[in-house]
Amino acid sequence: MRVRWDPTRSARLPGRIVAAWGTTRRPARVGVVWMAALLGLLVWLAGRHDGVVLVPPFVATMTILCCLPEVAIAQPFAVVAGSTLGAAIGTLVVWVLGCGAGPAMVAALTALIVLPRAHAYHPPGVALALYPALVHPGPWFAVAVVLPFVLTAVGSAAVLSRLLRGWPRYPVPL
Repeated sequence: MRVRWDPTRSARLPGRIVAAWGTTRRPARVGVVWMAALLGLLVWLAGRHDGVVLVPPFVATMTILCCLPEVAIAQPFAVVAGSTLGAAIGTLVVWVLGCGAGPAMVAALTALIVLPRAHAYHPPGVALALYPALVHPGPWFAVAVVLPFVLTAVGSAAVLSRLLRGWPRYPVPL
């Protein structure tokens, strides 16, 4: 049997892919303003201190909190413990193996194994594990940079979800 090409069917393919695999949720305007405020604070802190404060996984964390607040990886324990533990794993690997691409890979894989077992899986936490081996932020990175940021992000997301209409409920009740 010969299959004929149907141009109308193939023209709908991108729309079908987006409908099946894409996300329909857009961040609320207030969520974009919230992200801009937190990123602005990090930029200001980066200009005032020599330490590394503007960290790419932080933007991923804020995006998850803003766009997917109901998923398990966005809940407070996963965000706070996953991010902090991931950064601590990276710092420990640097202390044992030194800096570089190899130790960064070991740190990320270790975090990928440890975080789910600790019930603290948060994908940016895995990314934060390789950060110390690549950027050398110092031994207190997890406590001095990551922990304050994630506490601020989770706390402010929880407060905003209570105060503002249009902000999704966060955290999901137990």
